[in-house]
Amino acid sequence: MPRVRELEVFRLVLPYGRRPESILVKLTDYGGMTGWGEVVQGPDRPRAVHAEAADDERDPDDRETGEGRSDRDQVLAKTWATLEESLGPALLGVDWEHPNDLAAVPASPAVDLACWDLWARMRGVPLAHAIGGTRTSVVATVRLPAERSLEAMVARVNRHVGAGYAHVTLDVHPGWDVEPVRAVRQAYPALALAVDALGGYTDVTALEALDAYDVTAIERPFGGVDGPPDLAMHAELQGRVSSAVAVEVHSVSALEKAIAARAASALLLRPARFGSLWAARVAHDRAAAAGWDITAAGGAGTGLARAATVAVASLPGCTLPSNVTEPPRSAQIVAPPVGASGGVVAVPLTQPGLGHLVDEDRVRRLARDSFRL
Repeated sequence: MPRVRELEVFRLVLPYGRRPESILVKLTDYGGMTGWGEVVQGPDRPRAVHAEAADDERDPDDRETGEGRSDRDQVLAKTWATLEESLGPALLGVDWEHPNDLAAVPASPAVDLACWDLWARMRGVPLAHAIGGTRTSVVATVRLPAERSLEAMVARVNRHVGAGYAHVTLDVHPGWDVEPVRAVRQAYPALALAVDALGGYTDVTALEALDAYDVTAIERPFGGVDGPPDLAMHAELQGRVSSAVAVEVHSVSALEKAIAARAASALLLRPARFGSLWAARVAHDRAAAAGWDITAAGGAGTGLARAATVAVASLPGCTLPSNVTEPPRSAQIVAPPVGASGGVVAVPLTQPGLGHLVDEDRVRRLARDSFRL
């Protein structure tokens, strides 16, 4: 029976992109077993067009406006205070049989993941199996932002296709949608291609036109990034296109409303936004029961949150390629790094828990602040 003896919390500034921040949680039980979790805040927002940069210099989840970064800072500060003042002390000395037993304790995605990692390690099972995953590998999509030119976009796609990716997701926004999709489709007729609209649209016209280019999914067309999606607009678009319209929601109750409204035929499942891995699993089950396809996404950070997304992507209902490509390998604190090889991410099944060892020395070097309870 797990019983937390010690909790350590680290706030890290990560050495890539816009230098995003992450909070790591380490739990140690009375037998000396440890579990790790991570929270990386910063909802996706429409991105400014940028000059091409090397892929190892930035992460797809860390391209946001100054406003988005301010929001993330506020959420991280609140998470830090909650861990130090209430959540951390509430965990110490508590006996529990299963992570779900801690539902009465105020939730934090980092603590929830650490509890699952600890629980799975104590039982000697991989996290993917602990939550019901059945896949040994996950087909990955690579997500590409808007470029300054169609030529630059096609060149970037070419590099990823050359690296083995068979699926690409293009960020689109009004004024940058039909033309880039047409250019990529003309260059790669057989490439599986999806688009992420980042909630930036108010009518269906341009997105409906994408159906002519064999797009597998149109993700988040009308809201759902920072607030609730416009279910009526989603439903209208889904009624006009053969592509799967993917809605992003952050609770099972919101998913039920989307299913009832026939607002989509796919779910963009971002585990960290559900607050707990079990809630994400319940959402997966409900979407699969409704006949929806599912794509998992999210993580960024140091590799820990991304490893949790890989575990969720191993669930049987995750039928669409998932955004589980790694943060830059140089930024990760886990071994082996979370990453794709030939467009496929292996689900770690030979080690218990998350399946990755944490470089604690590097964590402490990168930490701008920490505390221990």
